[in-house]
Amino acid sequence: MDTPASQHLLLLRGTDWYKELSPQEIQEVMSRTTAWFDRLSQGGLLVGGQPLENQGKVVSGPSRMVADGPFVEAKESIGGYLLLAVSSLDEAVAIAQDCPMLAYGLTVEVRPVAPECVIQKLAKRQLAEAAA
Repeated sequence: MDTPASQHLLLLRGTDWYKELSPQEIQEVMSRTTAWFDRLSQGGLLVGGQPLENQGKVVSGPSRMVADGPFVEAKESIGGYLLLAVSSLDEAVAIAQDCPMLAYGLTVEVRPVAPECVIQKLAKRQLAEAAA
């Protein structure tokens, strides 16, 4: 199912990974993380990525209710993301396993980017089957 240019999203989960580290330790981890980003970029694997602020809003339900964030426990909240162009899910997982912040409690969720909305694809297939 993977293609030579498939995209995968790395969701960097955990916004408190640095709390027990000294400023010098944080700087060292961030230097290693920047070097990791640079290697991915220079290798043509990094399409984009950004850190996320620890604030925001959540819009939900039929009434479009708005609530303040952060949205879940700090260990589960998304602190940033990377968008990769790699040949397979396995390659994306291998890149995620090299993340320097993993040693400090950060987790990385690896997700393939769908070429189209999965629900829309399902509806199209069901409509085609019903018409046949």
